[in-house]
Amino acid sequence: MKVSFALVYRLFYRVVFIWTLFMILAGMGSVYSTYRYSEKLATNEAVVSIKKDNAFRLWTASHGGVYVPITKKTLPNPYLAHVLNRDVNTTGSQSLTLMNPAYIRSQMMRDYAKLYGVQGHITSKKLLNPKNAPDEWEDRALEKMEVSRKPVIERTEIKGEEYLRYISPLFIEAACLKCHGHQNYEVGDLRGGVSVAIPMQEYFDDVFEHMTHQSIIAFIIWLLGLASIYYIREKAKVELKNKITNYEQNLFSLVDIIENRDSYTAGHTQRVASYSVLIAKEMGFNQEKVDELYRACMLHDIGKISTPDSILLKPGRLTKIEYKIIQEHARVGYELLNKVDIYKDIADLVYCHHESYDGSGYPRGLKGEQIPILSQVMTVADSFDAMTTNRVYKSKKSIKEALVELEHCAGKQFNADVVKASAIALKDVKILKNITQRPKTELEKERFAYFYKDQVTESYNRNYLEFILSNEQNEELGLSYAYSIDLFNFSQYNKNFSWVEGDALLHKIAKTLEKISGSEFVFRMYGDDFIILTKEEFPLADRAYKIDEILEGSMVSFTHKCIDLDDLGVRDLKRLEELI
Repeated sequence: MKVSFALVYRLFYRVVFIWTLFMILAGMGSVYSTYRYSEKLATNEAVVSIKKDNAFRLWTASHGGVYVPITKKTLPNPYLAHVLNRDVNTTGSQSLTLMNPAYIRSQMMRDYAKLYGVQGHITSKKLLNPKNAPDEWEDRALEKMEVSRKPVIERTEIKGEEYLRYISPLFIEAACLKCHGHQNYEVGDLRGGVSVAIPMQEYFDDVFEHMTHQSIIAFIIWLLGLASIYYIREKAKVELKNKITNYEQNLFSLVDIIENRDSYTAGHTQRVASYSVLIAKEMGFNQEKVDELYRACMLHDIGKISTPDSILLKPGRLTKIEYKIIQEHARVGYELLNKVDIYKDIADLVYCHHESYDGSGYPRGLKGEQIPILSQVMTVADSFDAMTTNRVYKSKKSIKEALVELEHCAGKQFNADVVKASAIALKDVKILKNITQRPKTELEKERFAYFYKDQVTESYNRNYLEFILSNEQNEELGLSYAYSIDLFNFSQYNKNFSWVEGDALLHKIAKTLEKISGSEFVFRMYGDDFIILTKEEFPLADRAYKIDEILEGSMVSFTHKCIDLDDLGVRDLKRLEELI
């Protein structure tokens, strides 16, 4: 689960990063386009300004200039002294002077600059008026226009302020020769240019105001986007949590099915998980590690799904081949979990839970630090549970005995630090007394039949008798009496009537013994002998006639004997065989 939520968070942060980056790039693009647009507006203003001036100039030039009254503002142009009739008198003694297009344009540009800050200038390489001398930028622009004969536009600084500078070429026309003919111009020559400088600050102010509004809107959009992403993340977390929960419930159900295939392993997974959590907390692991260990414990035996029932459900000791087969469950569990993203983090823990600290474990023979520490905790918990629950071939140990056994194996099978922590964490745990391998339900009895039922008589076999007579089982069941029923001449009956008939007779005898004893514990011994175990003594001699009725005419006879298990101290099959 941790890995899956980590993926959700990583994806969330990536989406937030991409969304933020997108908004930043969009904002930068907007700023750039706005500034470009402001430059375009300034350019349009410059072009319009020059076009209006050019239109007025053409009108003026087409009339050979304009005569205006001489005033302080319109003094005679000293640079037109070579023009005949520059100054004239009209009726009424009003003196007039010739204003050529350039002179008029210069005055208009000065007025326009004072009113609107737009600086205009007529400039040329060949000067009539020294005031029209080109500045450094105009000089470069004139050189460019000599080649391109097209306008030049650039953004530059004038006295520390930024301007958009635009210069449009002036070509000599026939009307221009009246004033400029003595400069050796010909029609079509580049005489100079009309330069205009548009102050950008006003446009920048407009851009700033526009960008402020845009920034506020963009910030709101960014926040709304974050809120949407967060909402989607939370919904994804809920959906993922539900899916993981459902998936884990399915897996845990599968583990329960595996465990419930026999009465011993039922609850084993939960006990190992509980013991492991206690040990991990004692060792100081944080909650995240404890949760990871718990999940691994709950699934540590899932690989047993591939273990054949004949091995998994066998209550007795396993053969070497059977033990080798059941060892495969660690590898199978790892491969199953490693294919699912949400379990990749615990797959290796499951893989290593049967490894031993000294390298004697399986499946890979890892040792020491090669084994994940959480797997080492699980190994101790698993062994502790095995020691404190009953097996057919081994009686359970007390908690104290189990902890002593763990201490004895510290540094060999188990990590000494884990064993030390378990001695503290597990000393007060409660062990259920009803954990047993004896079948309790009808279903469990049928499963046991595979191992402990005699196929001919449907009674239990000798192996189950040995199991029942163990101290723990006998104490739990409270069986105090054993009745032996020994048959004679049964081999002759088989010879006379066939083995099939003999099996049928044994089956009738077994069922009759169950009825007259009222006990479910009827065992077939050595082919044609039976043992009955009961809690209370019953009058077998008074009911034996029912067996006589079955054996009548068969040449088979029988004897019976009652043994008090408690008085004679019968606690194993060997002792019982001595008495019968």
